[in-house]
Amino acid sequence: MNEVLNGLRIRLSELWNPADALINWIDILLVTLIIFRLLKLVQGRRAWRIVFGALAFVFVLLLSDFLHLRTLHYLLAQATLLAPVALVVLFLPELRQALEGLTRLGFWSERLIPTSPFPSQVKVDELVVAVEAMAKSHTGALIVVERGGRLDEVVANGIAVNAQVSAPLLEAIFHGENPLHDGAAVIRGNEIVAAGCRLPLSESSSVDRNKHMRHRAGLGISEQADCLVVVVSEERGKISVAHEGKLTEIEHIQDLRSMLRREPGQEEAKA
Repeated sequence: MNEVLNGLRIRLSELWNPADALINWIDILLVTLIIFRLLKLVQGRRAWRIVFGALAFVFVLLLSDFLHLRTLHYLLAQATLLAPVALVVLFLPELRQALEGLTRLGFWSERLIPTSPFPSQVKVDELVVAVEAMAKSHTGALIVVERGGRLDEVVANGIAVNAQVSAPLLEAIFHGENPLHDGAAVIRGNEIVAAGCRLPLSESSSVDRNKHMRHRAGLGISEQADCLVVVVSEERGKISVAHEGKLTEIEHIQDLRSMLRREPGQEEAKA
């Protein structure tokens, strides 16, 4: 009897190894995290349509095999060889946003990636005064404020300004007769480093149809970089802010001032 009990204890100890249990829990946690990030990745309506299309493809593939539709099954099976490449192409904007989101962790952004200085309170006030004036006069504007990595590629496709931020200068840049008014102005620290810059357009299907190219451009760069984009609508005179792929319409000018004064990383702390 004792030999049986001892054998049972040995067997149980083999089944329950604390080290193996810890590794299994870590494994489950990592898989759960990956699944969560994938669900966040496809939270847009455009991405969900792609997912449903892929599921429909798999369903037809299995159904053709079940019904012995050999020719159709052969063609679909050959198409699956290109599935990884097709998914990367289709989910390119979402994948880019997810990968660049890793660089927004404090350790990487502070130690490995050169970051932009934050605008002083005085320059924030100058920016707010200019935005408020342009909203009242229905002057369209697109202003990118660097908050994390430097937007050197965006700055390079514009016209160098390298001047201190001031309300009159911003209003002059976006004046209708100025050749630079259709592009974006980029602010780095207390300077307007460039104007007339071209920004990538967002491909998100969740953008309101009432929003035009400026809003899509502001949303597009916010999806790809850690920045805060101020958009002034020429038609409605409304102020919107794009940040981390989200577009928010500003009701009160004080809200804009608070957002611009908020240090990078405080959004995550308050969430």
